[in-house]
Amino acid sequence: MSTQTEQALLDSIPTGLFIGGEWTDAETGGTFDVQDPATGAVIRTIADATPADGKRALDAAVAAQDSWAATAPRVRSDILRRAFDLVQVHKEDLALLMTLEMGKPLAEARGEVGYGGEFLRWFSEEAVRISGRYGINPEGTGNMVVSQRPVGPSFFITPWNFPFAMATRKIAPALAAGCTVVIKPPALTPLTTMFFTKLLEEAGLPAGVVNVVQTSKSSALSGPIIADPRLRKLSFTGSTEVGRKLIAQAAEGVLRVSMELGGNAPFVVFEDADLDKAVEGALLAKFRNIGQACTAANRFIVQASVAEEFARKVTERVNGMKIGRGTEDDVAIGPLIDEDAVAKAGELVGDAVDRGAKLLAGGKALEGTGSFYQPTVLTDVVPGSAILREEIFGPVLAIATFETEEEAVHLANDTEYGLVSYVFTENLQRGQRMIDRLETGMMGLNVGVVSNAAAPFGGVKQSGVGREGGFEGIHEYLSTKYTLIPVS
Repeated sequence: MSTQTEQALLDSIPTGLFIGGEWTDAETGGTFDVQDPATGAVIRTIADATPADGKRALDAAVAAQDSWAATAPRVRSDILRRAFDLVQVHKEDLALLMTLEMGKPLAEARGEVGYGGEFLRWFSEEAVRISGRYGINPEGTGNMVVSQRPVGPSFFITPWNFPFAMATRKIAPALAAGCTVVIKPPALTPLTTMFFTKLLEEAGLPAGVVNVVQTSKSSALSGPIIADPRLRKLSFTGSTEVGRKLIAQAAEGVLRVSMELGGNAPFVVFEDADLDKAVEGALLAKFRNIGQACTAANRFIVQASVAEEFARKVTERVNGMKIGRGTEDDVAIGPLIDEDAVAKAGELVGDAVDRGAKLLAGGKALEGTGSFYQPTVLTDVVPGSAILREEIFGPVLAIATFETEEEAVHLANDTEYGLVSYVFTENLQRGQRMIDRLETGMMGLNVGVVSNAAAPFGGVKQSGVGREGGFEGIHEYLSTKYTLIPVS
């Protein structure tokens, strides 16, 4: 990928906020820089929204709400479908942009464009299928009409690790349901959302329906928006720590909330598993997006009788992974998002080794430009290690062992999180028992990736509330209204 191509793409992105259908400077004229984590270079300087800008954005969303809610479902559907088609036209631009601002290898970025685009197509189809029910009440005195109405103006806070898919996963169902939106993209990776907003404009989205306010001061901007009584919905993807605070803020206005929070996914391998299949699943579940995913496998819980062979096979593959800038050919491991992420990975690995874990591969940050950390394999990780309790968010595969199925279930469930789990076994009955017993909102049985636009994404326990995607996703943006009509 030429530097000239990269620069032309970056130059095509507006630098302002998108409020009421117009690109505009921040009220104070403030700006902040977006950097390439592979080089540390500034790739774009953009407007830095203030709380006053956040209010302007919410004003625009509120002003557009009634007309957008009254827009025919087929019209909303057609706009989303046109946006999907435009994403296909610009898929290489979106992929390159994510690689530049986030660091993920270009092949993975292309995969995210495909995944994120599907939310536009899926919810374009769901927009025309919002339904209710009608029937006589049990007493025979009246007819009951149950209908669905848009929740209203919604505020979205999206994460840096999947800048396209997390935007479409929230925006698409909201628009399909008839809700207007204010979105605050992450300061580390805002450019993808800004580029996507241009595509929504081109697709014919009316002014004020989607408003974008990027900022370097997230809480200062978000607090007043959440406190505004005109807001009716808050959706956040990010850490459990921040999610708790946002839920508390949302409680004041009794807002509808969707929270996709932290994960500590177990990856359980039984002795009857197809180990080659388990290794392939492990590489996907762990190293996708350089391990920077809430769905990333965090704890590899392997039956003792096959743990050594599994570790050997995984280590062979990890040792062959190419590290580098995501735009380079055959790169499997790009940079972590920043130096703090590198430091955290190093601390978790160091703690595990100090407690007796064996380092089979990697285990070091790379010297020089960029925030790179070697893909790492640890085995014999002992209970109490921080790496078994904390979300790693880096390319570190940590293996602990178990003897019995009961022990595996206990280890897998021994966390406050419950987003996703992965289980590898060729025993159908055992697989069914794991489906029933593992305390997670999602599970992959003999697969290492579960995300799909047609499926409900979300967790239990402290991994969040609500679901995104699937038939369930649009209901997060609808409220149920019951009307009784007396029989004359």
